[in-house]
Amino acid sequence: MPANKLIDMHAVQVFICVAEEGSMSGAASRMGISQSGVSQMVRQLEDELGVVLVDRTTRPLTLTSWGVALRNRGALLAEELSNLKVQVLEAGRGVKPDLRLGLVDSFASTCGSMFTKRMLGQAAQLSVRTGLSPQQGEALLRRDLDLIVTSDPLMDASDVVRYRLFSERYFVITPTTQRKPLNTIEEVRALANVLPVVRFNHASQVGQQIDRHLRSLNIRVPNWLELDNADALTSMVAEGIGWAVTSPMCFLQASTWARNVTAHVIPELGLERSLYLVARRNEYSAFFADACEAARDVILDTFLPNLKALGQGVEALVKFDEGNIREYF
Repeated sequence: MPANKLIDMHAVQVFICVAEEGSMSGAASRMGISQSGVSQMVRQLEDELGVVLVDRTTRPLTLTSWGVALRNRGALLAEELSNLKVQVLEAGRGVKPDLRLGLVDSFASTCGSMFTKRMLGQAAQLSVRTGLSPQQGEALLRRDLDLIVTSDPLMDASDVVRYRLFSERYFVITPTTQRKPLNTIEEVRALANVLPVVRFNHASQVGQQIDRHLRSLNIRVPNWLELDNADALTSMVAEGIGWAVTSPMCFLQASTWARNVTAHVIPELGLERSLYLVARRNEYSAFFADACEAARDVILDTFLPNLKALGQGVEALVKFDEGNIREYF
């Protein structure tokens, strides 16, 4: 089949019916077409793909490995196609769409429930996936997700739109048994010589960012202990295993352990991150604006008050942009 020629999806639907029924005659009866028509369409698919999809020597029919692959992937595509007409017509009548949200773990743990509650009113069906920022960005570009809250703005992607929700400066946490305050980078270097660092996973955006910055400051960070999430990382520090660099949102995510560690705000550290809402450009434009407003409200009404309630003053490290909610980049 020429590389630019599309597969006939009606033929794929007929093939899937053959696979489910186990015979050409069963598929013909179910789809209301002749058995010869079914056989012709399956043969057409095989000719176009250049492979054998069905072992015709067995009863019931069995699929070859190529046939299994087409059945599995084709069934998903066929289901999407069957819903396509309804979705297009509903969109034209202003019916709310199905939305797939991706939330970075720290946001999901601290603001996710309130944000999701707000967004439920904007979609006919809402699915939410949590995970690391790189994974969320890849899923958005693959079209597996529609909107993401992430620390990765996907600056190399030209076909996305971004709204910065807020920025936050990183700080150091130590066990409460480590009573000496930290005020300078030199004191952090000295701490690193006597107490190991507990790191975020190097596969995460925050882990990579912190590691690069500490190396640039000539702070020794041997790869000794890595954690996947802020709650586990802060618990390790609370138990006296080591010290760590974290952010206000990650600190709130680990609120169970927050009172068992000491926060040290070091101006010289000079490291911050931003969280963004990102979507594909020119898709769900009205819903993107609503999502921006919902996320901003949740940050103001839930995130910042809860962070302040921890009592360590790290809420001052959060910078919130009061600008126009509809100014994207």
